[in-house]
Amino acid sequence: MIDFPRPVSRTPDHAAMLRVDQAGEYGATRIYAGQMAVMGGRHPMARSIAAMAAQEERHRLHFDAMMARRKVRPTLLQPFWDVAGFALGAATAALGPEAAMACTAAIETEIDAHYAEQLAELSESDPELSHAIRDFQAEEVEHRDTALAQGAENAPAYPLLFFAIRLGCRAAIALSKRI
Repeated sequence: MIDFPRPVSRTPDHAAMLRVDQAGEYGATRIYAGQMAVMGGRHPMARSIAAMAAQEERHRLHFDAMMARRKVRPTLLQPFWDVAGFALGAATAALGPEAAMACTAAIETEIDAHYAEQLAELSESDPELSHAIRDFQAEEVEHRDTALAQGAENAPAYPLLFFAIRLGCRAAIALSKRI
């Protein structure tokens, strides 16, 4: 028997989009918490990290509120992202401030692409979600640019670190949409 592929749905799954976006913002807050735990508040990059963390927290709270209004459940993987995000932040900060910035550059590069895909898929089907994604995407690009300006590319084994973190981010996106 021949197994034909199922047709791809052209209707965006707004619940899955919200779930994965909230999970990503939550993970970002945990990464920055891990970085701050290792680097401390007196490190020269602490102010930048704290500012980026505050924006990520604002994004998360916005998605939390949208999820509550729309009765969308969070990912069941949130406890895992809590630990994994903190560990990634702490590990990259332990490698040095440039590695912490490489982590931000990699993640924000992936999130920029992810948000662009979502915006293309949404079109005008959900103006509230599109508006939030568009606004948050601009801030994520700022985070990436800040990280690059603060020496992300000078991190040890930058290309490998950048690739590995982006790959992990893609896996987290795929899993959080479904679980």
